[in-house]
Amino acid sequence: MDKETLALRNRSMAEAFHAVPIKHQARRALLRGLAFIPLTPARPAATERILLIRPDHLGDVLLCTPAIQALRTARPQAEIHTLVGPWSADVVAAYNDVDAVLTLNFPGFSRSPNLNLRSPYQLAAATARKLRRIAYSAAVILRPDHWWGALVAHLANIPVRVGYDTPDVAPFLTDRVPFQHVHAVVQNLRLVERWTQPIVDANVALEFPVTPPEQAFVNGYLEEWGIAPDKSIFCIHPGSGAWVKQWSEDLWAQAADILSEQINAYPILTGSAGEIPLVRRIAAQMKRPVVVMAGDTRVNQLAALFKRARVVMGPDSGPLHLAAAVGTPTVALFGPADPVEFAQWGAPAKHIILTSDIGCRPCRVLDWNGDDPINHPCIRDITLARVLESARRVTSTR
Repeated sequence: MDKETLALRNRSMAEAFHAVPIKHQARRALLRGLAFIPLTPARPAATERILLIRPDHLGDVLLCTPAIQALRTARPQAEIHTLVGPWSADVVAAYNDVDAVLTLNFPGFSRSPNLNLRSPYQLAAATARKLRRIAYSAAVILRPDHWWGALVAHLANIPVRVGYDTPDVAPFLTDRVPFQHVHAVVQNLRLVERWTQPIVDANVALEFPVTPPEQAFVNGYLEEWGIAPDKSIFCIHPGSGAWVKQWSEDLWAQAADILSEQINAYPILTGSAGEIPLVRRIAAQMKRPVVVMAGDTRVNQLAALFKRARVVMGPDSGPLHLAAAVGTPTVALFGPADPVEFAQWGAPAKHIILTSDIGCRPCRVLDWNGDDPINHPCIRDITLARVLESARRVTSTR
């Protein structure tokens, strides 16, 4: 079908996907009922102790860090704790602004399925009991739709519970912030305005600390491949959390070959352990030498690698935000996600966002399970020429 007809089809399917199903409507009624159950008063906090709850992975957690830093500046004597998944613990642990990093295998974010319909609520009750013993003065639910985290804060009877005024979250909050369609960095900052007051966007920096040992690890790793510390590199992180966000493997191979010659730099392919097969397939199609580092770096080491690179390219993903946080130019390919909320934070001239002109994006649907990938060309429509031109342009800002 032609592109306009395909866009109409996909918009219709996306609307159906985002409609609230009956089982979620039933859950919403249950949650509203739970919000009215009387709770035993919690032990008062002896000091100002603030809990920040965010269940997500690398990118979403990174975009919370300006809010954490602003909160620390506003409340230098307070204890700031985070409750995150173990998959994100290294991210927040890198910041001195956080006093304690608590981890939890959040239901819906862990790879382990729920045991039964009751298990998320049983885990919420058990988690709340532990939080009660710590005694928090306030909790901030940083994910706009995270009803489970809001329920936990409510069951723990934390006196101040801040979050967005979304249908499933609002019943458990004491402070409801109207949701706005703005960048995620700004969304997170708005949730801590109770303590910080409004902050001008232009004054907000997204930064990730890189230490000398991590930089030494990267330099040593690359020297084993014959790449001295004074040699230029660039990175491609081709993986993402969903197939609908993937660009063609052969195009990544061509991009790496051509760009390495055009800017006289070594290409480095990165990825998680689960993305090793993808990265190796790309490397196998390349004609020029390439270093495969997929699966060989923790987040701090990946940050050090990106800091050394002239540019980092890839589909919309957490590692692209990490590259921006260490000051490296990026070229990000966006498909179903919304750049208004999730573009790399920083100067547009340094962080280029490439999108298709298809009329159904951004659909905000990452799971088109069962549908033919040919019906979702929003990433594949981005041409090799645009990627290469953008990469050359941002390297001039380095």
